[in-house]
Amino acid sequence: MQTPQHPGDENLSREDAAARASVIVLDTIEVDLDLRSAPDASREDFATQSTLRFRASSTETWIDFLGISVDEVEVNGAPQPVEWDGARIRLSGLAEENTVRVRARGRYSRSGEGLHRFTDPVDGAVYLYTQYEPADSRRVYPCFEQPDLKARWTFHITASRDGVILSGGAEAARAEVDGGVRVSFAETPLLSSYVTAVAVGPYHRVDGLWQGERQSVDLGVLCRASLAEHLDADEILDITRRGLDFFTRAFDQDYPWGKYDQIFVPEYNLGAMENPGLVTFTEAYVFRGAATAAQREARSNTILHEMAHMWFGDLVTMRWWDDLWLKESFADFMGTHANVATGLHPDAWVTFASRRKGWAYVQDQLPTTHPIVADIPDLEAAKLNFDGITYAKGASVLKQLVGFVGEDAFFRGAQRYFAAHAYGNTTLEDLLVALEEASGRDLRSWSTAWLETTGLPTLTVERGPLTVVQDVARPHAVRVGLWDDEAGRLVARGDVAVDLFGERTVVDAPVLPDAALVIANVDDRSYAKVRLDDRSLAAVRAGLSTMPDAVARGVVWAALWNAVRDGELAASAYLAIAAEHAPRESHPALLSDVLAHAAFAIRHYVSDAGETSVAWLQGAWRAMSAADAGSDAQLIWARAVGAAAELCTDRAGEMSAILAGEAPAPAGLALDPDLRWGWLFGLAASGHADAARIEAEAERDATASGRTARLAALAARPEASVRRDAWDDAWDDETLTNDHLDATIRGARAGKSRDLVAEFDGAYFERILPAWRSRSIEIAARLVRGLFPATDDTAAVDAWLEAHTDAPGSLRRIVIEQRDHLARDLRVRAAQPRP
Repeated sequence: MQTPQHPGDENLSREDAAARASVIVLDTIEVDLDLRSAPDASREDFATQSTLRFRASSTETWIDFLGISVDEVEVNGAPQPVEWDGARIRLSGLAEENTVRVRARGRYSRSGEGLHRFTDPVDGAVYLYTQYEPADSRRVYPCFEQPDLKARWTFHITASRDGVILSGGAEAARAEVDGGVRVSFAETPLLSSYVTAVAVGPYHRVDGLWQGERQSVDLGVLCRASLAEHLDADEILDITRRGLDFFTRAFDQDYPWGKYDQIFVPEYNLGAMENPGLVTFTEAYVFRGAATAAQREARSNTILHEMAHMWFGDLVTMRWWDDLWLKESFADFMGTHANVATGLHPDAWVTFASRRKGWAYVQDQLPTTHPIVADIPDLEAAKLNFDGITYAKGASVLKQLVGFVGEDAFFRGAQRYFAAHAYGNTTLEDLLVALEEASGRDLRSWSTAWLETTGLPTLTVERGPLTVVQDVARPHAVRVGLWDDEAGRLVARGDVAVDLFGERTVVDAPVLPDAALVIANVDDRSYAKVRLDDRSLAAVRAGLSTMPDAVARGVVWAALWNAVRDGELAASAYLAIAAEHAPRESHPALLSDVLAHAAFAIRHYVSDAGETSVAWLQGAWRAMSAADAGSDAQLIWARAVGAAAELCTDRAGEMSAILAGEAPAPAGLALDPDLRWGWLFGLAASGHADAARIEAEAERDATASGRTARLAALAARPEASVRRDAWDDAWDDETLTNDHLDATIRGARAGKSRDLVAEFDGAYFERILPAWRSRSIEIAARLVRGLFPATDDTAAVDAWLEAHTDAPGSLRRIVIEQRDHLARDLRVRAAQPRP
């Protein structure tokens, strides 16, 4: 057995991965896990064994493993001395054909990376699940951890008899063993390591079946037993069946992976993960109380996004993480496209325009922005590139591409791509060839302009003659919408298509009325920020909520918010427009985003937030009270009340009385646990809920969600000693799970926290590098982002960056991004008009 004293470098480089792939042809990996130790809280280890079969043209290579120990290495039947530096197991004496067996001990995770272990406070049940992307399967079993070394996998899992034992393949055999059961699974088709999966525990299961034109697939929907009453499996199965109908027809390719289980798991770091045959989702999609149409749309989008990955990413996989977009951009586009095409959510592109594109616009204006086809030198860089560029910007330009080549040609190209590269690995060139063959169009200039560049154009409109101006010349087609005021309502006068190439393009059309409102990119087809001229802004101030077209409203709301972020529209002006028109905004996703932006503006852009906070809370309270009973709008405004309560004390008495049952809630408003905790967190942060009140709520909601919410609320109390303890716990208490760390950080930064945490600014810069070196990247990144000081200048950040030019590039990237957010806050705040 070897336990390294000085762990090796976990950060696999692109060059090392390419060198290994050049000498290895991988055939199969057989994994044997013994997880009978999971119910014993005192045990952090489990037994793991991998048997790898491969051809080699070199006598040496290495296997990846991160764990407690490596106990035995056997090469072609002969024991070999264990040479393990904590990350790589060195192999020598390889032949042309090899069978390598490695026996080791892994560590249960509390960070959501690798094999995560969770104990349900409701019933004490223990649950396990895996999460690997981009490179954490090596935390569970020895393997070749890179996407272009695919294998056929066979899993054997030994665990307690209670509950389910799952992997991506179908169960093939089951045998009783001492203290449990050993389950063997059918061999998978060729898969990359990061999409293999395991789940164990007393999960509640609902079965279903999809009957397609050429195949039938067994379906399963699972969640923790204590959440079973909240699992709306029928709706999830309906989405799944419609999605499989759509994708198998659109891609002209059968579902490749046998069964299709979808499991909702606790303390999950992502929205979901596309493990074929065993897709994992965050439990946030199991709604414990009321859920808006926007929340259900988002869940449907995620289900369809992961389903698209069964082809884009799983069947055909990028060679290295530079081409991460080959799966994520496509899945992001396909999730929304399929939501519309299946009839599940016909206006899903409205949400995409507001939410997903907003994410991309923010990311693309950071100094660390990157092309969609990115330069990813190593695994740490890959981890941080799961961002708004790779997902939402990529999906946005794919939407442009579909418009450019035509939907039929686009899907013919996808069909060619899957037929040519099934179970293989690809690069950008492979996709372009398939799309060019299907469409007959040269896509190289499009790729250069959109996939291989950074930044986004800003579109403005000049009148007389009507001209579209873009500050960054990109080739794209937009529609310019023309609207007029009719008896207090904005009415569409028509739109005109404009092909943009240079910086200035005169709109050429037979009739162009002198419209009150002109909107470039009115259908949100292109990827660009939109600016409104003064006359259009005046029209929007008066009539935004009267526009019947939700997509156009979404473009306008986004234009207003981007102008605020750029310091060109006063935050007070945005808040005034929101106060006037948000109560009449009928689209729940748009309303949620507008209210989130308003709350952000108050926290970050308003110099004197006191009076503004009071006015916003009062307006949110009135809108909640006036909304239709039981409506999405009522619930969204009620959540906004909780957020606003962090910053001011008005309505605290009424909120407390409603929570205590001493006063009635607005008619139709369901005070479910999540809403109650939202209000209580706001009250705690503003000093109106003490520890006793929080503990009483925790007794009322003795669930995992309640436990996490309790931590956040306790840490949010505006007392110096409380915030100091929370700050110290975040850095030092390594027993905190990923969710509990987030809750602690959220509490430490809640409400008017600056005076309570300013003393820690210096310690932050002393702690971030040691944390990066000693904690997993998932946990370290949360600490570096979440506890970044909201100082009044960037001097301390600049000093750290200057003194740490040799710090890991991924750490520097996060600090640089946080510095840019801070600089924007300061710049926009300084640009606000004086009262």
